[in-house]
Amino acid sequence: MMANSFKTAILLGLLTGLILVVGSLLGGQQGMLIALVFAGIMNFVSYWFSDKIVLAMYRAKEIQESEAPDLHSIVGRLAARASIPKPKIYIMPAEAPNAFATGRNPAHAAVAVTGGLLNLLTEEELEGVIAHEMAHVRNRDILIGSIAATIAGAIMFLANMARWAALFGGYGGRNREEGGNAFALLFMAILAPIAAVLIQMAIARSREYQADASGANFAGNPQGLARALEKLGKYSGRIPMEANPATSHMFIVKPLSAGSLLNLFSTHPPIEERIRRLLSRSF
Repeated sequence: MMANSFKTAILLGLLTGLILVVGSLLGGQQGMLIALVFAGIMNFVSYWFSDKIVLAMYRAKEIQESEAPDLHSIVGRLAARASIPKPKIYIMPAEAPNAFATGRNPAHAAVAVTGGLLNLLTEEELEGVIAHEMAHVRNRDILIGSIAATIAGAIMFLANMARWAALFGGYGGRNREEGGNAFALLFMAILAPIAAVLIQMAIARSREYQADASGANFAGNPQGLARALEKLGKYSGRIPMEANPATSHMFIVKPLSAGSLLNLFSTHPPIEERIRRLLSRSF
């Protein structure tokens, strides 16, 4: 918990720094002051509303118990085993099978699954996937993941601003006449997306292994999650999900299509290795 709190502070600090740098390059001291206000707003939004932003991004709809009693039963049972409050449950209108958890803490958590996931998996496999997401909630990965998604999106936005500003020679920084401002903006436009992906990689890869292990414990065996991961690995390639790259680290398996440039940097460990580790555990 303390480690994730530290990571949250680092991420918010990084976002603030990047926004201030771009503000300075675009408008000098005045631009930096405007950027400082913008950074404060972004930090507030990232902490309190990042989960709602991500859920809205995928048009996720909250599902009541009367609409999906079996799914609610699985979530409730696993929440009790994990000793956490039962999260809200959302369904995303997507054929690609996938899932993620979000929220700022276990008391304000949500689990979102796609319609394709519900159609593809058996009950035991679905339980394994939900248990994995419950582990993210219990381990308090969900805040750091949601904030990272918001920050990655902001970085992408800043990169686009910097690229266009560089094309027009900047917007009035001190080095505009010498071309230094435009060069710095162009450098930022190239570096920022790479920084966003590296942030996601640093957060997601190690936490997926831990969530697999904890989820298998909550479910009582690793078989369901292992079979689910095998299916998800096969079907995610056949049915690519139209996902925002900024949120790719949140899903149980990488949702991006094979043609994405960001696949050069994987936010998830190999599915084969995840399955091997699961099946090598003793229960």
